Amino acid sequence: MAAERADWWRESVVYQVYPQSFQDSDGDGVGDLPGIIDRLDYLRLLGVDVVWLSPVYPSPGDDNGYDISEYCDINPQFGTLADWDRLRDGLHARGMRLIMDLVVNHTSDAHPWFIESRASRDAPRRDFYIWRDSPDGTPPNNWRSVFSGPAWEHDSATDASYLHLFSRRQPDLNWADTRVRTAVHDIMTWWLDRGADGFRMDVINFISKDPALLSSDAPAVEAGDGMASFAPYVLNGPRVHEYLREMHDMVLAGRGAMTVGEMPGVTVEQARDYTAPQRRELNMVFQFEHMEVDSGPGGKFDPVPFSLPSLKRSLARWQTGLEGHGWNSLYLNNHDQPRSVSRFGSDGTLRVESATMLATSLHMLKGTPFVYQGEELGMTNAHFTAIEDYRDIETLNHYHSVVHSGEVAADEVLRRIGVRSRDNARTPMQWDASPNAGFTTGTPWLAANPNHTEVNAEAAVADPGSVFHYYRRLIRLRKEHPVVVHGVFELLLAEHESLFAYTRTLGHEVLLVLANWSAETVEVPLPASAAGVGARPLLGNYPEPEAFGVLRPFEATITLGAAS
Repeated sequence: MAAERADWWRESVVYQVYPQSFQDSDGDGVGDLPGIIDRLDYLRLLGVDVVWLSPVYPSPGDDNGYDISEYCDINPQFGTLADWDRLRDGLHARGMRLIMDLVVNHTSDAHPWFIESRASRDAPRRDFYIWRDSPDGTPPNNWRSVFSGPAWEHDSATDASYLHLFSRRQPDLNWADTRVRTAVHDIMTWWLDRGADGFRMDVINFISKDPALLSSDAPAVEAGDGMASFAPYVLNGPRVHEYLREMHDMVLAGRGAMTVGEMPGVTVEQARDYTAPQRRELNMVFQFEHMEVDSGPGGKFDPVPFSLPSLKRSLARWQTGLEGHGWNSLYLNNHDQPRSVSRFGSDGTLRVESATMLATSLHMLKGTPFVYQGEELGMTNAHFTAIEDYRDIETLNHYHSVVHSGEVAADEVLRRIGVRSRDNARTPMQWDASPNAGFTTGTPWLAANPNHTEVNAEAAVADPGSVFHYYRRLIRLRKEHPVVVHGVFELLLAEHESLFAYTRTLGHEVLLVLANWSAETVEVPLPASAAGVGARPLLGNYPEPEAFGVLRPFEATITLGAAS
């Protein structure tokens, strides 16, 4: 195992497994725990330290497992608790750790807590969820769900509406009820006692709602889509720090567990409070600021070309803002984001160059890098052409909502979701060139990307010049050079339209990272002294580097020198 320091996660690289799409062992078209176990040597070869397992709990599957009906068990389509134990043991035996996805802002409407809550107004667990009177089914206010439509669902059994910030089948828990918090603590303790090494916490900054929500005159907000309509009353609410400190003190203290909180809408200043060690809350947060640089006025499904200077300013703001205070998580891909090589690079003839350039730009920043399954292969967007190809509830709800209303023509909506749909990240892992990419012998729940005949793990592992082996070298640099983990960040050439350039400095060492985010050759307007005294190349994504001062299309270089 990694060194038993309490902050072991600072030196780690995390690999996210989306179980439905990773490896199917039984031919039913859905990935499972035995399939993951079969691929552990692949993860060891890659060199990652931690596996983050997206939800594998029992679930009706309304939101691909993020609607949980039982927290202390395994969905039969993924396997059994005994399979989970084998996965835990297999990872630990290979020196890797396992963190679970903690989804406790909401449950499924099939969870026993909610079934009891909705049974009557006097039900013992009525207050486990957030209910409001809604005569004639009129929503209590004009909040909109993240997944389209009202954020309230009327329930005729008690003539009241419950809050669901996501799907109507994902009722929000009422964290103001002490019993809810105790139940969550018990769930966390159960998994940690079983051998989990920490948690990724889904939308954890949503758990404290403004008390005005519970009054009969909760303030209406300006009409808006999704999060914009409820953000002032939900995001980073008045008791969220209290709840997280309580969680730490009751469950996490002394265990050395890793915690990362997904936090849409969090600011740098708020993240300092969430991640400052002395505050006893979280190790790090997932923030979304840099993931919104290509969102237009209509949000993610109104994509616009991104500005590299804007992206750099965002990343730099978080690098400098958390320096000496907290810790960054580093990511460009996950199960909720399109493939970065299609989004920020080129998924055509320069796919390998752009995938490795993006990896360099990210992994040399200060923080803990997260690799999403297939990212290490340079997997691309799916480029689906019909709405019938999609499975994601957010995508489907958006399509039907705007097409039905006539806001946007159907073909334009298809183009937009083709750029940003979450299903781009959820196509099956591309293991080999065989039918269905070696993911399943059956019919996959979501179609495999046709380019799996060229882009796949079997070919990548066999090719020393592949994206896969470049990731291995990046991860190795993190182990070999403390400056990669601990060095102070400084952005260079902040307004350059094509170059991402920065240094990391630790003591007498300076690491210089240069990355060309364009398909053109670019001159680097920096003196050679920027690389430090006696600089030597550590890694580059072209076989032979050019002379200092020129970067070829999507070229990236890392040099190490002595600070002058």
